[in-house]
Amino acid sequence: MPTNSTIPVRTDVAGSDFARLSKRIADAGLMARRPGYYTIRITAVASLYVGGWAAFVLVGRSWWTLAVAAFLAVVFGQVALVAHDIAHRQVFRLRRASEVSGRIAGNMGIGMGYGWWQDKHTRHHANPNHEDLDPDLDPDVLVWSRSQAREATGLPRLLGRRQAYLFFPLLTLEGFNLHISGVRALANPSLKGRRLEGVLLFAHFAAYLTALFLVLPPGMAVAFLALNQCLFGVYLGSIFAPNHKGMPILTGKERPDFLRRQVLTSRNVRGGWFTDLALGGLNHQIEHHLFPSMPSPHLRKAQVIVRGYCQELGVGYLETSLLASYRQALASLHDAGAPLRAVAEQEGSA
Repeated sequence: MPTNSTIPVRTDVAGSDFARLSKRIADAGLMARRPGYYTIRITAVASLYVGGWAAFVLVGRSWWTLAVAAFLAVVFGQVALVAHDIAHRQVFRLRRASEVSGRIAGNMGIGMGYGWWQDKHTRHHANPNHEDLDPDLDPDVLVWSRSQAREATGLPRLLGRRQAYLFFPLLTLEGFNLHISGVRALANPSLKGRRLEGVLLFAHFAAYLTALFLVLPPGMAVAFLALNQCLFGVYLGSIFAPNHKGMPILTGKERPDFLRRQVLTSRNVRGGWFTDLALGGLNHQIEHHLFPSMPSPHLRKAQVIVRGYCQELGVGYLETSLLASYRQALASLHDAGAPLRAVAEQEGSA
């Protein structure tokens, strides 16, 4: 799918389409909280987290510790998904409870700057796949459109020609990037609670590194760190890549009404309970973007209502397999890098 496809904008009844959908969702009871579900889910993830570190100590100075590193990478991803739901107020009604638990899971649990990430993610939800307004489309390493490619300098210009082939290898650095971005955000005076954010972040780093180098010899500790963080990054990237990459990109003043802005820039991924578990419910990305505070176990039920409603309106609703979503994302990245390949060819023939 072209990344800069034009999205039709309906102006005669702006906002009313989403209002009618919202009423159907509310009447179905799908915005109700699920305290029992989240109690079980958070308890399970916390138990796996503690169990993983207990296994790390028990395995000790053995190369089998790398299996623990891989296991903890998946657990870290699940902690990130829990923090995501907390940030969207799916778990707790009160803001204070959400902030405290979010910082415990994000900052202390996996070394993610919760306040920094929440601000970034909120801006993404407001303007998904908008070239100028969505922070997830910043061309800091990769270019996401041909227009970004034409203006690229530095690393994006260097990588852009072959970025589709480099995408998954680069995801091995995403865990490290998450930590670095959280630390860099501490220099921003507008970051809410940045002193607490910093204390919790560095407490995680200190505890993590102390555990590694106290239990393992240096070489093994470095190997554990590298495998754990690289697989964590790949897992996170594999969760988020199918959601919007390869979907239409908005530019300039192009701003459809809320329903179309969310539906037409998002992609769902087909699957059963295992897909829901592995992707944390974000495989129902369209429903999540329309109703971000909806508890994730309700998203599958909401999909039936949302898809039917979109058919009534004639609004495109895309759902693919996981592999197809990756193919579309990579094809979009390859297309975005076309201007850089053209320049390279011209320079080579000159």
